[in-house]
Amino acid sequence: MNKGYLALVLHCHLPFVRHPEHEDFLEEDWLYEAITETYIPLLWVFEKLVEDKVDFRITMSMTPTLLSMLTDPLLQDRYSKHINKLIELAHREIERTTWQPQFQRLAIMYVNHFCRARDTFDKYHRNLVTAFKNLQDLGKIEIITCGATHGYFPLMDTCRESIRAQLKVAVSHYEANFGRKPRGIWLPECGYQPGHDELLREAGLKYFFSDSHGVLHATPRPKYGVFAPVYCKGTGIACFGRDLESSKQVWSSIEGYPGDYNYREFYRDIGFDLEFDYIKPYIHPDGVRINTGIKYFRITGTSNQKEPYVPEWARETAASHAGNFLFNRQRQVEFLFDFMQKKPMIVSPYDAELYGHWWFEGPQWLDFLIRKTVCDQDIIRLITPSEYLEENRRNQVVTPSMSSWGWKGYSEMWLQGPNDWIYRHLHSASERMTELARTHSNGTGGVTRRALNQALRELLLAQSSDWAFILGTGTHTSYAVARTKDHLLRFNRLYEEIQHGSIDEEWLSEIEYKDNLFPDIDYRVHQ
Repeated sequence: MNKGYLALVLHCHLPFVRHPEHEDFLEEDWLYEAITETYIPLLWVFEKLVEDKVDFRITMSMTPTLLSMLTDPLLQDRYSKHINKLIELAHREIERTTWQPQFQRLAIMYVNHFCRARDTFDKYHRNLVTAFKNLQDLGKIEIITCGATHGYFPLMDTCRESIRAQLKVAVSHYEANFGRKPRGIWLPECGYQPGHDELLREAGLKYFFSDSHGVLHATPRPKYGVFAPVYCKGTGIACFGRDLESSKQVWSSIEGYPGDYNYREFYRDIGFDLEFDYIKPYIHPDGVRINTGIKYFRITGTSNQKEPYVPEWARETAASHAGNFLFNRQRQVEFLFDFMQKKPMIVSPYDAELYGHWWFEGPQWLDFLIRKTVCDQDIIRLITPSEYLEENRRNQVVTPSMSSWGWKGYSEMWLQGPNDWIYRHLHSASERMTELARTHSNGTGGVTRRALNQALRELLLAQSSDWAFILGTGTHTSYAVARTKDHLLRFNRLYEEIQHGSIDEEWLSEIEYKDNLFPDIDYRVHQ
């Protein structure tokens, strides 16, 4: 019998980026790249495992903002145009590389990849959420929720009504998409503060994830460290801690697998490498060069000299790395089992976009790992958190520590010089939203109700941790500033118009169309 468990967790998230007022908007490419390079390749892996009757388990968080974009007809239509343009470019590349066979075979690979992605997209009538729902209904994956717009909860604690709203909107949206209530949640940025488990219990959630130190610094110290979940004192909400060893072995670009010299080089894309006049029809209309997803080189080494990518070498390397990862987990589990006298649980969470987007071979590696784990050994068993809790009902009761999985492990990434100005405005808007919700707690109708619901949408969008994160990293900063200010300004205008009973219905309709997520939202959750 097995001596321990492995829980693979993929965090699937993108901020809500939808700009119907522009025909071609640069940041919308984040979604299109993720669909082509991460979500569809993961679907291919999971569906083939099901076809081959491999009894696997994996946990995925799908954030409400991502679900909203995947189910949006405008973005679905724009993705279809995007993938068709990529297919056209890849066909042109086959012609251009006629006398470069080492590149032409790769151009053919990309044509096949993009055509297959388009076929998968069309197979599910452009709604990939349906595909993941089917896999959950089969019992192979467990999909969990997140904060409605990925707001960073520890820095929202001055107005818990906003945290409550983030949770209630998320749970309701999840149920509308998957036909069941979520059991667990990926706290945005793994940000936890003692007492927030009470809000999770209110929302009907059973468990969440924490970075390692959130559990290791708990009071009292947990007997089994991060290798068994703990229950939060007073609520019984389970907390699963991240295993540092298995996580770092994958995500680290220096020590981890993705840096192997046989793997595809992310930073060499034909969108930047080829002549401007040739590539112009396939980059941004303003002439801004972008990644196309067609990349011909392998990492090769630490210098700028790169050699052509060889898919066969990369595939063999992915299989070897999957075997190495499993071997290390087996030895880890055997040691812990003997030491703990209890089956340990190894929780290995990753950003989903590592698989396919940043690490092109990531889905292949995952496929090899799952097959080897299920078919080639009996020391480790793949499991979801819900299954573990059903089988292991007795766990230590503690109070987890405040923590996150960002820079230095607490809140610094979201609260530093470039972004600290955000919070006084967010807190003020939260207090105003609570005031509106309580004033109209008995309900209202017509344009006032629409304005109240839209006010909550704008507040939620302003609270997205992505804007502060982008400001902290110094990339796309002008966009992050604009999004923060736009949503706050819209909220404040709505507040004033609601208070004075003079709502501009034409303008309201305009922003309802622009920021159209959560169609069934009820402003009264913010109280």
